Amino acid sequence: MASPKVLILRAPGTNCDFEAQFAFELAGAQADRLHIIRLRESPKLLQQYQILMLPGGFSYGDDVAAGKIQAVQLAHFLGEELRQFRDQEKLILGVCNGFQVLIKSGLLVAPDDEGPVATLTANTRGYQDRWLYVQTTSSKSPFLKGITRMHVPMAHGEGNFVCRKQWMLDGLEQAGQVVLKYVNEKGQTGAYPVNPNGSQGDVAGLCDPTGRVLGLMPHPERHVLPTHHPRWTREGLKSEGDGLQLFRNAVEYFKG
Repeated sequence: MASPKVLILRAPGTNCDFEAQFAFELAGAQADRLHIIRLRESPKLLQQYQILMLPGGFSYGDDVAAGKIQAVQLAHFLGEELRQFRDQEKLILGVCNGFQVLIKSGLLVAPDDEGPVATLTANTRGYQDRWLYVQTTSSKSPFLKGITRMHVPMAHGEGNFVCRKQWMLDGLEQAGQVVLKYVNEKGQTGAYPVNPNGSQGDVAGLCDPTGRVLGLMPHPERHVLPTHHPRWTREGLKSEGDGLQLFRNAVEYFKG
């Protein structure tokens, strides 16, 4: 089939949409950037695409809470269209602010009668901007096929993953929805700075029950070229950046 089409949905304050577009195009997709107001005006535009990407940044200035305003917009104005998109076996990816939007809109983990099951809140040590390792801990998400570990950058102030009850996190783990954890270069979990934000269970990424909706706090789109790595001149040039496989997996999902 032809290359899958990606809709990169931006909002006021989004600042990683160009990097996301570059990453998907490098992986072989056709990618368009679209403002959320345009999609609200014409929700049927979503049906032209196979992949929806919610990129990083500070949507609506992170007023109220990071990603909250955009999450409310999606849930209130586009909730039915997004659920149809997901149920048509298409893919949805949220990175950093996009992860915050996905989880607060209920697309990743549906709320129960008492409210949200999980959220992303303020880091235990304030805003963090660093390179780190994340390790795949579940085979549930097609985005992560063949990926063991990635060295990628992060930059956020509200990436602390918290479940309302410990047994809820245990349930997500057992269901294979906890797909990425913060680790060191040897693949071991640990306290700060290995876990940069205090996330419960060292959670760095989560998928929905189908595996086709993925949210993660680190930025794979910022390490798709080998020269993106800050130490490439000292450690040697790899064939590609660690994050590229995630985007290639999304493209190949529709070519298989």
